[in-house]
Amino acid sequence: MQRTADHSLQDLARDIELQSHFLSAAVRKRTEAAVDSAAHSMDALGNSATAITKSMLAFSSPLALAGAWRAYLRDAAERAVLTVDTLRQWSDMQIEHQKAGAPPVLIYDYEVVMEGANLPRPSNYVLLRILPPDGQTVADTKRPYCIIDPRAGHGPGIGGFKVESQVGVALEDGHPVYFVAFHQSPEPGQTLADVTHSEAAFVAEIKRRHPDAPPPVVVGNCQGGWATAVLAATHPELTGPIILNGAPMSYWGGKLGEYPMRYAGGLMGGVTPALFASDLGGGIFDGADLVVNFEAQNPGRTWFRKYYDLFRDVDNGPARFLEFERWWTSFYLLSREEIRWIVENLFVGNRLAKNEAQLEPGVPIDLKAIRAPIICFASHGDSITPPAQALNWILDTYASTDEIEVSGQRIIYAVHEKVGHLGIFVSSSVARREHHEFVSTLKTMEAFAPGLYEMLIDDTGDTIEVSFAKRSFDDILKVTGLRRDEAAFAGVARASEALAEVYDSAAAPVISRRVHPKVAKRLRDLHPARAGRRAFASRNPAMHPVAMVASRISADRNPVDPTNPFLMAERMWADMTEIGLNAIRDMKEAASELSFFSIWATPWAIAYGKPLDHTRRATPAQELAPVVEAAVARIQDGGLAAGIVRLLILLAGTRSSVRLDRLARSSAALSTRAPFDTMQPADRAELIHQQQMIVRFARDAAIESLPTLITTAAERKTAREILAFVLGDPEDMAPKTKGAWAKVVAFLDDKPQAAAQ
Repeated sequence: MQRTADHSLQDLARDIELQSHFLSAAVRKRTEAAVDSAAHSMDALGNSATAITKSMLAFSSPLALAGAWRAYLRDAAERAVLTVDTLRQWSDMQIEHQKAGAPPVLIYDYEVVMEGANLPRPSNYVLLRILPPDGQTVADTKRPYCIIDPRAGHGPGIGGFKVESQVGVALEDGHPVYFVAFHQSPEPGQTLADVTHSEAAFVAEIKRRHPDAPPPVVVGNCQGGWATAVLAATHPELTGPIILNGAPMSYWGGKLGEYPMRYAGGLMGGVTPALFASDLGGGIFDGADLVVNFEAQNPGRTWFRKYYDLFRDVDNGPARFLEFERWWTSFYLLSREEIRWIVENLFVGNRLAKNEAQLEPGVPIDLKAIRAPIICFASHGDSITPPAQALNWILDTYASTDEIEVSGQRIIYAVHEKVGHLGIFVSSSVARREHHEFVSTLKTMEAFAPGLYEMLIDDTGDTIEVSFAKRSFDDILKVTGLRRDEAAFAGVARASEALAEVYDSAAAPVISRRVHPKVAKRLRDLHPARAGRRAFASRNPAMHPVAMVASRISADRNPVDPTNPFLMAERMWADMTEIGLNAIRDMKEAASELSFFSIWATPWAIAYGKPLDHTRRATPAQELAPVVEAAVARIQDGGLAAGIVRLLILLAGTRSSVRLDRLARSSAALSTRAPFDTMQPADRAELIHQQQMIVRFARDAAIESLPTLITTAAERKTAREILAFVLGDPEDMAPKTKGAWAKVVAFLDDKPQAAAQ
């Protein structure tokens, strides 16, 4: 009895120490970040103050300085009028867009292929085919692309609202492109299962339209990313490779002192606020609330800087401002059932990564069921979906990289150093680099052996060099951070379930019956985010003279000299304002994080969450063993094709990474040259998988049995030509690869003694 009590006290002391570690680590990292930010800000403001002083001292007299003041006042007044006129266009654009039914903001022409509302399980989703612009052609035999945009408050189109985009990159390479969009309001009673069934029907239709092409690539952005994973897991026979861009697959993940959004559920009551908002909306959840939450993550930028930048550069900035705001200012709706599923299974419950999510009762979602290759793209600069949330699902789904390999899966991840969440989808530089390289990578997928890889992009020189390195789970943890703090989120998930149960039985029936649909719609119309975006419309009597005055100003506009000290002071003031707003945000985030761990990392809260603090059961070794044994049993089967693939895998093991150009040559050789040119892609993939397991688990026997696969002089000649083509110039080989290649050449030249040395 005493021993049990002592053990319990030790556990309690350990848990208290762990909570103390969470709090101290969060404070330390927040403090360090604040100090670094303050130092950087002070340096920038000091440089600005010095420049302003020099500019003022350059004036010959007070009279000349007064002239600069008058010039600045005139310029500022003109910019103010032009800015208000741009906001007038902004409001008018939002109203007209709404009147038109809030269509996708794609810059490309498109045709409607299928309406989800007409399917057996109706949804508000719609499949569009992008029509290539004049001068561009697409080949129906090339792998089609299907892009699923996020439905998280905003409307569809962000993946193709400018030329340098995901749509533009795929069209430029000659691929047919389809776009999964959605209407503003969900169908009555719409669920996520209905949406997934619609997306499955869309992909099936794409396959029907391109019978001679490989299965479609499905690209999912943010919320569209986990929707893509759910689609691929529940309909594995439909999709080709899937690309998950900034997709929150494992929502408990993050690093102490960073990424505050994951704490919201624990401080706001879990799923209950979303249910309450939905009931006030007559069974509809307003996406404007989600947009406001996103904006609050970067108030200095979204609530001040972007408007000041318009004012600062109003002669050149309106087109860019209006282009983006056309997407940002339209708000879309979700059903109560949809937002509940999202919050319970992702944001709070984290059930998808733990293999506990069900698409609907009796339909489990098993991410291991995804058979297509997976590309995950994340960024350290993404505060909405940090790398931990984009990548940790891999650690939860598979027990090890061995399990990934044995299951025949190929997972590639890429991590950007600084681009923000929206930049993953809209940045021109990301489209030119990452998304362009994703398209190139997908052409070489058949040459990838199963496993976990990191995509490395080096563009420090005149050209971009892409390579792929084999990675382990430890490599992912170096990117995403340790996961000890995730235990605190299990208590949040359990409390959320309990609160939702009380709310559903006690409050929801009363509230939902007393909210008339017209009242709910009126409340949505009065939402501050909507009202603010319509306030400057031409229908506002106060705006009547603005367009006329702005037109006159534009006709003879003469911007003030950029070195005007008062203009420079204005910009310094703007910098100070943004710094101040972000400082307030940082303090709020620090308080939220400390409050979260003070509540949910206590020993009692950890114990309360224990029933939900677990990950899926790893596939036992005895279940994987038959797959390996079956492959090794065929170690002498397969002839020349198996021998060439085995040699390629053996040679690949001599280097830490492989370049994209070498993979491209490997893919070409394994699909266009005999003996591979008559093989079906599925048979080729199975051959690579089988030979990899033979090399991985019976390496010595794999080498010794090569003469039983490549038996004749003609076969050895063919093998050497193909291997030489794939490997390229020997001078470009790593030292270990050169040595291994020399032995392979000796074997293929029929010089057993040299090969044995």
